[in-house]
Amino acid sequence: MKHNTILIVDDEQKYVEMLARRLELRGLKCSYCFNGNDGIRMITDNYYNLVILDLRLPDLYGTEVLIEMRKIRPDIKILILTGHGSDKDREDCMASGAFSFMRKPLDIEQLMTIMTQINEVEE
Repeated sequence: MKHNTILIVDDEQKYVEMLARRLELRGLKCSYCFNGNDGIRMITDNYYNLVILDLRLPDLYGTEVLIEMRKIRPDIKILILTGHGSDKDREDCMASGAFSFMRKPLDIEQLMTIMTQINEVEE
């Protein structure tokens, strides 16, 4: 894999920390934050080849964060990971440029396949 850097934006702190640990065990470098505005700031200042973004955040809805992130970095790959998203959310996110849309709980092997696809696109 090329960059192996992931930003996780989700308000469930224990879930985020557990997910980051699981990904780091697979050789990925993870950063995380717990609201949309911090996520937007973080992609402005740092490179990530994938953002894992929840829809329900305390300050902004995930689709708003997705749109803002894509304005700043049009090439950024964003995976929506939600426990609450509807079919309409899925359609809106994909239309707004999400790379993928998954429901919690995360299938870590499916995520690793997505990481491989992202790296193949970047090469």
